[in-house]
Amino acid sequence: MRSAPTILHLDMDAFYASVEQASKPSLRGKAVIVGGLGPRGVVATASYEARRFGVHSAMPTAQARRLCPNGAYLIPRFTLYREVSELVMGLLRELSPLVEPLSLDEAFVDLEAGGAAFDAAGARATGERLRAGITALTGLSGSVGLAGSKMLAKIASEEAKPDGLLLIEPGTERELLAPMPVRTLPGVGPATGEHLRRAGITTVGELAEAGEDELVRMVGRAHGVGLYRMALGLDDRPVVAERDAKSVSVEDTFDVDLHDRVRIRYEVQRLADRCVGRLRASGHSGRTIVLKVRRYDFSTLTRSETLRGPTDDPAVVREAAARLLEGVDTTGGVRLLGVGVTGLADYTQEDLFAQARAAAEGEVAAEPQGPEEDAAGAAPEGGPLEAPAAALEGPGAAPVRHWAAGSDVHHAVYGPGWVQGSGVGRVTVRFERPGSPPGRVRTFLLDDPELEPSDPLPLVGRDGA
Repeated sequence: MRSAPTILHLDMDAFYASVEQASKPSLRGKAVIVGGLGPRGVVATASYEARRFGVHSAMPTAQARRLCPNGAYLIPRFTLYREVSELVMGLLRELSPLVEPLSLDEAFVDLEAGGAAFDAAGARATGERLRAGITALTGLSGSVGLAGSKMLAKIASEEAKPDGLLLIEPGTERELLAPMPVRTLPGVGPATGEHLRRAGITTVGELAEAGEDELVRMVGRAHGVGLYRMALGLDDRPVVAERDAKSVSVEDTFDVDLHDRVRIRYEVQRLADRCVGRLRASGHSGRTIVLKVRRYDFSTLTRSETLRGPTDDPAVVREAAARLLEGVDTTGGVRLLGVGVTGLADYTQEDLFAQARAAAEGEVAAEPQGPEEDAAGAAPEGGPLEAPAAALEGPGAAPVRHWAAGSDVHHAVYGPGWVQGSGVGRVTVRFERPGSPPGRVRTFLLDDPELEPSDPLPLVGRDGA
């Protein structure tokens, strides 16, 4: 614990939904839900307007639609989220060399290490400048917590939401924590929370009063000692600039169970390519290939194969994933597939045999797609999202064009816009851009040659934004 509140925790407010509202002027002030749009989709983030209806992250999208039927339901655009995240993280790195990102929208900063603050007044001023800088650079808001430890700084930023700043003065920790629910503390999930509730412990103050010995008896030594220290506000973990990645993975949940073995193999190859895209973007290679299959009855199987050396070759990962699939019975149907790479290294030992075979066959690897997950973990804010995949209508058939709600498009006549929805052979597009007034809506045929997918526009700095 520090004697000054010089550990800062930044948490961007409803990040994905706020980015969508900033880039789509017609959605500002309205309920926006970002996540999987199919019947098995999961909410990644909900705007504060949507949260008033009870919608929250990790909730099934179908349930969210019942609670908030008039909300705007959009697919995630992780390319844009990562670009905005890099701008924000750049501001944090100007404050200190010790920045510990937790996800695209969240990070700790050691202000003392960068000379940005050494006391409460300096920390508060730095936090306010940071919030103003984020708004000027991205048009978004973030909440800031300042305290003498990482745990308290994170709690402070949560209490400050939305768009606020809370500083916890050293010496006031126990008074602040005492009335809070035990679930406020990190590591206290639903199971532990219920166990404590049955013992009559519902607040952090009651947790502290129970004492270390009683907590050890209730939940075990390791967890009990940790709970007691947290209840007292004690946390001496340092801010760590680099956190080593242990694995890279991607997964898709499908709206309808897959039964066709050819389609399943195709999806595994597509996931392998996306996984390699993430692997290369992180500057790593990996030695162990992992296949994840969730079947129709929710049983989940994982299979792995360890290679002779680390690789980032998409052909090698595809072949290994295909071999693993051969050992899995998919007769009853598949609802989720995932491909991952573990045993990461920062160098590559190429598979020369695979390269030679690919060259001989004239094989060209598909360009890796961007990951559909949050870079911080397997899935953003609490659960996997299904990603739209190109439909296979039969041997030799051309892929059907899919226009997912929220995706970026460009029309040869009307310029940039975004998809509001599609169906019955048509797609509806609203033509607007960041900083513009709400735009007009037009409808086109799905295969209109003048309508094409496009890259997102920056939130600030172009076309009047």
